[in-house]
Amino acid sequence: MSLRGIATLLAGALLSACTTLQPMAPTASSESLSGRMSVKVDATPSTPARSVSASFELQGTPQDGRLDLSTPLGTTIAQARWSGRKALLTTGGEQRSYPDLDALTQEMLGESLPIVALFDWLRGRAWAGAPSRAAVPPADAGFQQLGWDVNLARFDEGWVVAQRAQAPAVVVRARIDRP
Repeated sequence: MSLRGIATLLAGALLSACTTLQPMAPTASSESLSGRMSVKVDATPSTPARSVSASFELQGTPQDGRLDLSTPLGTTIAQARWSGRKALLTTGGEQRSYPDLDALTQEMLGESLPIVALFDWLRGRAWAGAPSRAAVPPADAGFQQLGWDVNLARFDEGWVVAQRAQAPAVVVRARIDRP
């Protein structure tokens, strides 16, 4: 898979809404998260397994934000900006838009991801917009939400792992940089 394809794939896994938009100015409530993230989607009878990783900086909220993806050397490989129900994804000088986040992640990964919830999961908490339940023993610390197991056993070290067992299985691993 090309670097551009990898960037687009990971951006699709992290965005929160898509078409075109005006430049975004961070709001006072904007928080910034940065670190490294990987996304792995298991093979299906019709598609091969897919895996991608990149450094990221995520700023804002699911409704108004920005995502920058880069190589380990710091070269930007993708940028996404969104506001309201509009977003713009730029990779390799090309811009692409989608009617919504589900369409974007479905095209890029073959699966849609719960991006709205991911904003909270990366902060070590369940998303308030859907029921959740604590992970059952002997599982590590975390919770289950939207068909995903979110493991927070190493959250104090910056690690969050979200797994969906439903085929095709998807694993999102993130290591958040600490200030």
